[in-house]
Amino acid sequence: MPTQAKAAVIDEITERFQKSSAAVLTEYRGLTVAQLTQLRRSLGAGSSYAVVKNTLTKRAADSVGHTDLAPLLNGPTAIAFIEGDVVEAAKAIRDFARANPLLVVKGGVVEGRTVSPAEVTALADVEPREVLLAKLAGAMKGNLTKAAGLFQAPLSQVARLAAALQEKKESAEGPAAPAADTAAADTTPDTADAADAAASTD
Repeated sequence: MPTQAKAAVIDEITERFQKSSAAVLTEYRGLTVAQLTQLRRSLGAGSSYAVVKNTLTKRAADSVGHTDLAPLLNGPTAIAFIEGDVVEAAKAIRDFARANPLLVVKGGVVEGRTVSPAEVTALADVEPREVLLAKLAGAMKGNLTKAAGLFQAPLSQVARLAAALQEKKESAEGPAAPAADTAAADTTPDTADAADAAASTD
């Protein structure tokens, strides 16, 4: 392959590594073109599955800091570059490998970290995002219920305090005072009592 063509391939692989949230390296020996096409389609929108040359891929991987991939780049290699949902793509690869044992997962990179074949499988076993969100919402609801219970105590104390002040006010009023003095008589002493009571509850 001419040097210029090799450089173009390296640039293309480098760009795929940079744009992808994950890249899963596989060995596809013995699989047909139709089977590889099926796998490519199952990865979802935005993802791709490409047969690569190991020597050029090593150079591309090195250029983006994925030097740990070098030992995986031997034998027939194809890479699933995932730009969509990583978990769904991992499930697609796992399910395809179960139905087509000739596909061998070598490992890969997820969010910039090198992962083993077992970690790719573990990623495939993660529950769907909707399920995880539902569980999170359930946990939050439980915590909010507890928080509401905590808020009830101060509120009930305030209610009891208000009732006590009202009762004290009614017992202290006695005979009706002149209308002009009622507002002042009713407000000032009880406000002071309320402040004292609130201070004592603190």
